[in-house]
Amino acid sequence: MELVTVVAALMIATGIVGLVVPVLPGLLVTVAGVLLWTLDRGDRTAWIVFAICAVIALAGWTVQYVVPSRRMRAAGVPTTTLLFGAVCGIAGFFVIPVVGLFVGFPLGVYLAEHLRLRNATAAWGATKVALKGVLLSIGIELAAACLVAATWVVGLLITR
Repeated sequence: MELVTVVAALMIATGIVGLVVPVLPGLLVTVAGVLLWTLDRGDRTAWIVFAICAVIALAGWTVQYVVPSRRMRAAGVPTTTLLFGAVCGIAGFFVIPVVGLFVGFPLGVYLAEHLRLRNATAAWGATKVALKGVLLSIGIELAAACLVAATWVVGLLITR
């Protein structure tokens, strides 16, 4: 197996792991791995495989933002609350290593909603909706990355 193929496979795997453990832009790294392989092969089949992977990734990125945001809007969770949660999540990432993001985001959403609604029960309900939205978003991106990886494997088998 060629070195470039091994590096591409490692990039694809790293991208998928980066989605589960949010440290890397996982789908982007996965597509970059396919692109590396495509540039090395340079043949028509490799470019077709890359084009299919790029379409899957673009569809994943689109659906990843559209579906959860519609659900959160329908549940009445404002964008400012999500932004505050994101800022608290980023701050938490630096304050509490490893788990800070997972503590900061829900805490930020809860605090923003509690200040806005002045009701702990409603704030907790909005926090649950926001967490479900984030998990759905990650799940959609993970599914797209897995489809990209599977498409690449099929392309790899076809070009062997």
